Amino acid sequence: MLWSAALAAQASGLDNLENFVKTAKSGRAEFTQVVTSPAREGQTARSKTSTGTFEFARPHRFRFNYKKPFEQTIVADGQTLWLYDADLRQVTTRKQSEVLGSTPAALIASAPDLATLRRDFNLEATGAKDGLQWVQAAPKAREGQLNMVRIGFRGNDLATLEIVDSFGQRSVLSFSKMELNTALPPDTFNFKTPQGADMVKQ
Repeated sequence: MLWSAALAAQASGLDNLENFVKTAKSGRAEFTQVVTSPAREGQTARSKTSTGTFEFARPHRFRFNYKKPFEQTIVADGQTLWLYDADLRQVTTRKQSEVLGSTPAALIASAPDLATLRRDFNLEATGAKDGLQWVQAAPKAREGQLNMVRIGFRGNDLATLEIVDSFGQRSVLSFSKMELNTALPPDTFNFKTPQGADMVKQ
């Protein structure tokens, strides 16, 4: 009985993920991000909290607008990944195809189904915790900076992304007011370089 219950819990997490990537064609939400750096010797771990908005449209387009405590914009327009740091007045660009395959963005805004995700990630459902159904995704390419991602679903709604990088830094994105398959303005994913900003290509 316990064994069958565990199987049901595992199936539920992966079913939620597959349903999300197949049916969520677009969406927007508010988010809170807590980034915790690993504790150094003799010190306690330090955390910083940011808030902002998130929008996406399949395939391959998304936008993070960080509002507090510092303004930052990350836009993927399908070809280019743009990062704008308002404090530095600097825009960094990279080819989107070179950076998004094994990233959390692929899990929520790019891949059309689990089969595509499994090309880049080992996926494992880890059951229910804190009222959410969880799936763990570990990138198959170990040379990158991403170590592990945990995705939490409340029903079929994406609720939490927990990201651990190769340096031990943990980033937890909690989503609220999620609206799926909503109409987004056509210029949502068009990045316009602010006047006077420096451009850096990577």
